Amino acid sequence: MKKQLGIETIELQVNEEKRRVAVRPADTLLRVLREKLGLTGAKPGCENGDCGACTVLLDDVPVKSCMVLAVETAGKKIVTVEGLKNTAIQQGFLEEGGFQCGYCTSGFLVNAYALLEKHPTEQGDWDREWLESNLCRCTGYEGISRAVAKARTIIKDKIARG
Repeated sequence: MKKQLGIETIELQVNEEKRRVAVRPADTLLRVLREKLGLTGAKPGCENGDCGACTVLLDDVPVKSCMVLAVETAGKKIVTVEGLKNTAIQQGFLEEGGFQCGYCTSGFLVNAYALLEKHPTEQGDWDREWLESNLCRCTGYEGISRAVAKARTIIKDKIARG
């Protein structure tokens, strides 16, 4: 880390790519991803940790990037929705219409991806618990639930095929 006039240059590992970026101590991860790295999938919603539109994975754990300082993420693995290419959850959302206006979708995709990494084949009470941390103002929850179920079926089919 290089420090100069209140600005630090840090190295982030975003979607398996190392990126160097100059940040102020108060810059949130959300702002750095969007404004400095051009990764606009994580959305600013409430910007106080309530809605989940800005959810990303930090060392494989879903976090609200509006609540994390960018300097705290140096050296950690960050995955944004842009890093979820060709995943079962992405296919599930497409096939089951797991979105309406789409604003919350990236946060749900990232959170549901993490859920399926931890519980790939069995649905349980944890599904609701995990997904409660994200809000959909269009009330598209049924499509989202179907999308998660579809993704789980895709994962089960892959496992069965070996």
